[in-house]
Amino acid sequence: QVQLVESGGGLVQPGGSLRLSCAASGYPFSTYGMNWYRQAPGKEREWVAGISSDGILPTYSVSVKGRFTISRDNAKNTMYLQMNSLKFEDTAVYYCVARRDTNTYWGQGTQVTVSS
Repeated sequence: QVQLVESGGGLVQPGGSLRLSCAASGYPFSTYGMNWYRQAPGKEREWVAGISSDGILPTYSVSVKGRFTISRDNAKNTMYLQMNSLKFEDTAVYYCVARRDTNTYWGQGTQVTVSS
């Protein structure tokens, strides 16, 4: 049974930082590319960042590049998203997504709220 469990969300002030984690199980984690998506209230879901199976190739959306860092630890079956310099517009539910070939798995999401 595939499971992707996000954690680390919460309430933070603008300019603050949070670190999200995604714990994976039930599939060969180290062979899947991993991604973070987010969905803000009233908006479509958007891709935030991705990382290759070996962790060498991180990519970012324009909106978060330079502020967020994606990483993974294949020994722990876990992916991370370090979010710095958070802005109001980063408020969203953040989802962990595993993808390889035609297989795609989604987590349940974790809420990030940036508010003063």
